[in-house]
Amino acid sequence: MARQRNTPKIDEIKLWDEFRAGDQSAFAQLYQEYVNVLFHYCIHFSPDRALIKDCIHDLFVELWRHRQNIGPTTSVRFYLMASIKRKLVRHITADQKFCNPDDLRPGEGFTDSDRSHEMTLVHIEEETHINDCLGRAMDRLPRRQREAVYLKFYENMGNEEISKMMNINIQSVYNLIFGALCNLKKHVSTDKVLL
Repeated sequence: MARQRNTPKIDEIKLWDEFRAGDQSAFAQLYQEYVNVLFHYCIHFSPDRALIKDCIHDLFVELWRHRQNIGPTTSVRFYLMASIKRKLVRHITADQKFCNPDDLRPGEGFTDSDRSHEMTLVHIEEETHINDCLGRAMDRLPRRQREAVYLKFYENMGNEEISKMMNINIQSVYNLIFGALCNLKKHVSTDKVLL
């Protein structure tokens, strides 16, 4: 269920410090590295893609404008995700629902050169079906459980980071993830997933 990152590891702390010192190329590289991460994180709070893009744009404009007043950080990803969450949540109305669009589901387009074309198509069809079943089960989870699962398995955050991001204690993180996995197990059983 965890999504693997295909991008090479950057020295985010060095880039962050260079950006704070006024280096435009470091700022551009930070933007390129994190814009999609922030977008996919925000989509869990609102289906309004235009609003999300505006908030991300505003965040980076504010970062550049206030770069001299921004302090160092030990995790640029955590800093940016916490900042965009605060910014977006201020814009969301109380009746908007937590969503999970199809483009967040991993595993599409998998090919294996050792398999025949037919076997590859069967594998893709099976994986798509499983992802659809998992996506429908994720849609049934309460909003906080979905957020915890997303941070844990899609963003590969540790429990301490999740507790800070969600502003809850570590035991609550364990409870949310355990509850989410129990709920997913109810809705994604072998007989429901079989084609």
